Amino acid sequence: MGALMLQGTGSDVGKSVLVAALCRALANRGLSVRPFKPQNMSNNAAVTADGGEIGRAQATQAMACRVPPSVDMNPVLLKPEGDRTSQIIVRGRVRGKLEAGRWREGRIGLLDEVLESYRTLRAQCDIVVVEGAGSPAEINLRAGDIANMGFARAAGVPVILVGDIDRGGVIASLVGTNTVIDPEDVAMIRGFLVNKFRGDPALFAGGMIAIEERTGWPGFGLIPWLAPAFRLPSEDAVILERARPAGERRLVIACPITPRIANFDDLDPLRLEPGIDVVMVPPGQPIPDAALIILAGSKATTADLLFLRDQQWDVDIIAHHRKGRPVLGLCGGYQMLGRSVADPDGVEGPPREVPGLGLLDVTTILTGDKTVRQVSGEALSAPFTGYEIHLGETEGPDRQRPLCTLDGRPEGATSADGLVAGSYVHGLLGLAAQRRAWLARIGIDSTGPDHHADIDAALDELAAAFEQHVDVDALIALAQTAQ
Repeated sequence: MGALMLQGTGSDVGKSVLVAALCRALANRGLSVRPFKPQNMSNNAAVTADGGEIGRAQATQAMACRVPPSVDMNPVLLKPEGDRTSQIIVRGRVRGKLEAGRWREGRIGLLDEVLESYRTLRAQCDIVVVEGAGSPAEINLRAGDIANMGFARAAGVPVILVGDIDRGGVIASLVGTNTVIDPEDVAMIRGFLVNKFRGDPALFAGGMIAIEERTGWPGFGLIPWLAPAFRLPSEDAVILERARPAGERRLVIACPITPRIANFDDLDPLRLEPGIDVVMVPPGQPIPDAALIILAGSKATTADLLFLRDQQWDVDIIAHHRKGRPVLGLCGGYQMLGRSVADPDGVEGPPREVPGLGLLDVTTILTGDKTVRQVSGEALSAPFTGYEIHLGETEGPDRQRPLCTLDGRPEGATSADGLVAGSYVHGLLGLAAQRRAWLARIGIDSTGPDHHADIDAALDELAAAFEQHVDVDALIALAQTAQ
């Protein structure tokens, strides 16, 4: 039938959520739908059934379409390892590292692979819903672009431009995009959406008209603030900057925010529990008094371990343990809990060995071979499903007390006192039974649902709101004009 692309006036305007909402709305109408993002940048990755990596948002969008995620849904994924270096994943597999200053030449040839993935999806369904990255108004990045207008023009996909009214200046951002981009790119944009509106829609009726008059684009909808969006897995670390402080009379689970924190959506299921405050601790602040500390994954474990010490969070974590309170490390956080992390070949940065927190009697050696797979098993006598995505091997005496039984084999480690545990499993806390077992250790009776079920319900709520405030019939008609 066709395809439609949602681009934004900037990052974090809500493109990922709106693509998910539209995908579920179309699926609910009985259409076969696939999500697609040509190029993504995120350290929150998901794992496909064949062991490939894609952005977390595309996995959620696949769920919105009620289909399994595939590597074709996000053919190019950049995973930042430092301020100027990223690991590049192409069609689910590591292709190498890329310096920021060499990105233009590094993406040469990638457009052909992006288009191949897109055509694969087009052959599978009625409509492909495409998500852009950043903004087409970043005209300094236009040459060789594969994420926004470079893709849209090469594939012949019509574009809807999304503006965020909550951050202010939405008229200027939409009209300004029309002004600064190339006229042939302007011609690809067939309309706009205004997202995250609060209040009486009548108050912005004049604003919608002003945008239409100055751009020539029709407005397809004014979308209210969508509260269910906060129940979807987080992909962008921007959300960590808005982490709320702990509330009163609730137990705190704390997680420090390191510069290369990854797959921090592992903590999202805990937010379903009414007796819990999940506190993401920003740099410059001590870890608060907590019932449980969780160390999340990392894209650069040795660098984040050094940062953790620089913030004196190691002192807070050790003091927490001395009080007889539990600590859980996931993936890179598991590695940090050991006696040392060695990177002899410079896999994640300069070759070095960094002392760990010493709370688990294990050591880790980082190697170039990446483990990427979906898994299931049991921990604390409760089931779980999840995935592994990590570099390195961890060994030592505490591995004799595995945390998990993973597809029939022991996995992870537990300290002799039983207070400290680590695992390479992401998604460990998603099933209610597994989360209930962990929370029982800190005196909480878990009442939250399975995380997957809650996400599915949130997607239906988002789709209903999208149908109410957006002309979906017009979007379907527009999608049919794709080449």
